[in-house]
Amino acid sequence: MKGTNSSNPAGFILLGFSDQPQLETILLLVVSIIYVLTLVGNTAIILVSNLNPKLHTPMYFFLSNLSFLDLCFTTSIVPQMLWNLKDPEKTISHTGCVIQLYAALRLGSTECILLAVMAYDRFNAICRPLHCGVMMHPKFLWHLAAVAWISGFVESTVQTILVFQLPLCSHHRVGDFMCEEPALIKIACVNTTFLENELSVASVLYLVIPLGLILVSYGCIAGSVLRIKSGEGRRKAFGTCGSHLPVVVLFFGTSISVYIQPKSNYTQNHSKFLTLFYSVVTPSLNPLIYTLRNKEVKWDLRRLLRRDSQ
Repeated sequence: MKGTNSSNPAGFILLGFSDQPQLETILLLVVSIIYVLTLVGNTAIILVSNLNPKLHTPMYFFLSNLSFLDLCFTTSIVPQMLWNLKDPEKTISHTGCVIQLYAALRLGSTECILLAVMAYDRFNAICRPLHCGVMMHPKFLWHLAAVAWISGFVESTVQTILVFQLPLCSHHRVGDFMCEEPALIKIACVNTTFLENELSVASVLYLVIPLGLILVSYGCIAGSVLRIKSGEGRRKAFGTCGSHLPVVVLFFGTSISVYIQPKSNYTQNHSKFLTLFYSVVTPSLNPLIYTLRNKEVKWDLRRLLRRDSQ
C-alpha cells in the first residue's frame, strides 16, 4: 500500500467479484432475478397484510414492517451492485458510499431488533395465549415497531462517522461489492484496533444479544408446545413458528460471520459471499418462507393476481 489519502476521497472502487469475470456475468443475471422477486414478493406481503382484515394481527403487522425494511435494504445495495457488475470501472462516489454504509448499518440493525420483537410476539401467542390479545394491542405494537426502527440510529451514525474519519490508503479499492464497514476498515492505513473493538461491541449488542433473546423465546415455546397433548395442536404451534426460525438462522448466521471478526482470515476470504447471502438472497426468501405455510395469504395473493389480470 502506497501512501494515504484523506478520509474524503473522490470515490471508491468496489472490486466485488472482478477477479472472476465469468461469475460476474452469472451474478448479473441471478441477482437481477432475485431483486425482482424481492420487490414483487415483499410488496405483495405488504398489500395482502393491509388489505385483508383477517391478517390484521401482530404477526402480520411485524411481517409488513420486515417486508418494507427488506425493500429498503436491498434497494440501497442491489442497483449499485448491478451497475458495477457490468461496468468495468466499478466506482462509487464518496457521498454514495457514505449513504450506502449508513443505510446498510441502520437497516441491518433494525432488522436484528425486529426479528427479536417477532420472536417475542410468537412467545406471547403460544406461551401466554390468554394474555396475548391484551398485551399486544395496536398501540403497543406501534411502540415495539418504533423501537426497532429507531434503535439503529445512534449506532449507525457513530459507526459511519468513525469509518470515514480514517485515513485511507491511496488506492481506495474496497474488496467487496458494497461499502460495508469490515471492507472499509481493511483499506485504512492506520491502526484500526479501536474501531474493530467498537464494531465487535456493536455486533454483540445488535447481533448476539437479539439472537440470544430469540433462542430463549423459542426455548420457552418448545417447552410449551411439547406440553400440548393434541398432536394437531403441536403441529399448528410449530407451524406458527417454523417460518420465523429459517429467517433467523439465515440472517444472523451470515451477519455474525462477517461482523464479529472483521479481519479474520475466514472473513477476508468469504465475506463477499456471506454479504451477498444476507443482503440479497435472504430478503427474497422471506416472502416465500412466510407465505408458503399460510393458506390465507396464498389465497389472497391469487385473488390479487386475478384482480390485476381483469
